[in-house]
Amino acid sequence: MKRLMGALAIAGVMVPGMALATNGYFSHGYGMKAKGMAGVSIAMPQDALAAANNPAGMAFVGDRLDVGIDWFRPIRNSELVSPFGVIPGLTGDFDGSGKKNFLVPEFGYNKMLGWNMSLGVSVYGNGGMNTTYDNGPAPFGGGIPLFNGGTGQKTGMNLEQLFIAPTFAYKINKNHAVGVSLNLAYQRFRLDGLGGFAFASMNPTNFSDRGVDTSTGWGIKIGYTGNLTDAVTVGATYQSRTWMSKFGRYKGLFANQGEFDIPENYGIGIAVKATPKLTVAADIQQINFGKIESVGNSVTNMLAGFPLGSDNGPGFGWRNMTIFKLGVSYAWSEKLTLRAGVSTTRQPIPKDETLFNMIAPGIVENHLTLGATWAVSPSSELTVAYMHAFNKKVKGSGSFVLAPGVAEANLKMHQDSLGIAYGLKF
Repeated sequence: MKRLMGALAIAGVMVPGMALATNGYFSHGYGMKAKGMAGVSIAMPQDALAAANNPAGMAFVGDRLDVGIDWFRPIRNSELVSPFGVIPGLTGDFDGSGKKNFLVPEFGYNKMLGWNMSLGVSVYGNGGMNTTYDNGPAPFGGGIPLFNGGTGQKTGMNLEQLFIAPTFAYKINKNHAVGVSLNLAYQRFRLDGLGGFAFASMNPTNFSDRGVDTSTGWGIKIGYTGNLTDAVTVGATYQSRTWMSKFGRYKGLFANQGEFDIPENYGIGIAVKATPKLTVAADIQQINFGKIESVGNSVTNMLAGFPLGSDNGPGFGWRNMTIFKLGVSYAWSEKLTLRAGVSTTRQPIPKDETLFNMIAPGIVENHLTLGATWAVSPSSELTVAYMHAFNKKVKGSGSFVLAPGVAEANLKMHQDSLGIAYGLKF
């Protein structure tokens, strides 16, 4: 218990580092080993971050401590184009990557309580609704355009989410386990330079440029892991909507007076030991962004008489996402394990919602990952993982809802990450 309390204390100091993600604003994976396999993990627990993927997996990872850090580099760009050609002070290309490099930590601890129970904690983060425009697009700032369609005003948005997940897992028998996590969530949010939309808010003084605001909340995650045979393992998991306190400083921005809950998500997985050295695994994950009003509501709600910040007010228009992941793990030797993976999805932003999403372009769809673990000693190991999210462009169509046909907003993004983690078995 003392070790678990120490783990929670370490988790608290990690809060400022949580930054970005890749499937919408969820990460492509949690735990460095899973990240090396495109996030595949529901039926393949490998470390003490297992609870972030499927709480039941903690019953199979043993006594261990895992600490890691990911260097994450997202490149975000957008452009305003017009069928009338160049419109001075409006159209142009905009670099949303004023800040390009982020460090994202992860932490996990697990303790077996006899052969059939475990108690642990996994600490992980989400984000991804992040941009920094040093030359903000004119429609955002509402100021006098200076150059290349911009105002010269810094414009951007940052959302960070931290989960601390105390977890209990129970083996029904040696091959089947269930688990439950209490997801304790913490959010930080900031928005700058979006004054051009303040006229559409029910509370324009609590809309933009209000500094950092925070929010806390909770949810539940449950899971099942079962070894059907010596070669086949299956898993399933469900995470409830995470109910968060409201962002008071931004109650004129988010629907329902500053509400920004975290969406429910769930998935199934299978892992097959094809040979003594080779394991092939796959997950299907569903994230219901569209059920969160401040994320899923269309910006066109303002045309129906719902101002920003109101009940049923406009959001970012994000759709639900279904992600397909495939990964392989190969034991090259007793000390070296190699991993690779791919994942694909449909990005969440419709073509007619691109204007508002210039500040939150979570549009990448296809990921390629590589990873490896080196056993430094019988009780310790080093794991590395690399991820590349391929370039994606979304061309706007009907995106200027207040001035149809005048211009369109296009979004572009690609990402890379490289991480390292240390694992200790005890």
